[in-house]
Amino acid sequence: MNRRHFLVTASAAASQSWAGANDRVRVAIVGVGSRGSGNIREFLPLANVEIAALVDVDGQRTEEAASTIFQKTGKRPKLETDMRRVFADKDIDAVTIATTNHWHTLTAVWAMQAGKDVYVEKPVSHNIWEGAKLVETARKYKRIAAGGTQRRWWGRFRKAIELIHAGEIGDVYQANFFFPGNRDSIGFKEPK
Repeated sequence: MNRRHFLVTASAAASQSWAGANDRVRVAIVGVGSRGSGNIREFLPLANVEIAALVDVDGQRTEEAASTIFQKTGKRPKLETDMRRVFADKDIDAVTIATTNHWHTLTAVWAMQAGKDVYVEKPVSHNIWEGAKLVETARKYKRIAAGGTQRRWWGRFRKAIELIHAGEIGDVYQANFFFPGNRDSIGFKEPK
């Protein structure tokens, strides 16, 4: 079992423990681009987790994701463009957040204020202040807040870290990062 699967399973089990008479955790996926779709793939095999809602401003993304979920489970999740409607839904137990980065903290705070447990993709915050507010909110509302750090444990990244710590590449005086992935335009949309 890899660490990500363990975290997702443990989070679902933790939510399940307080779900009372419910026999499954009902999850909303907020943001169904590449990371949100990854979250969907992680949840689909879990017996006690139902992907109950999808939220994204891009309706094509939610339709494609809903189709995948329906093919695997025979159930179609509710589709929304406004996350606040999902947070108001008392039937949703937990939320995964894979929106654009600058929305991560605020989305998590709103979800926890609405009584949801959250899994937040990295970065969970843009600065220390936001991170502190995330922790404060989790404590105040007694919610679970977990953050994704896949690049900390993926094999090739772990190997690179080991080499750096072992001094194998010499003294590090500068590091640069770029993302070579391709993101297709969603076109011009009405401001939301």
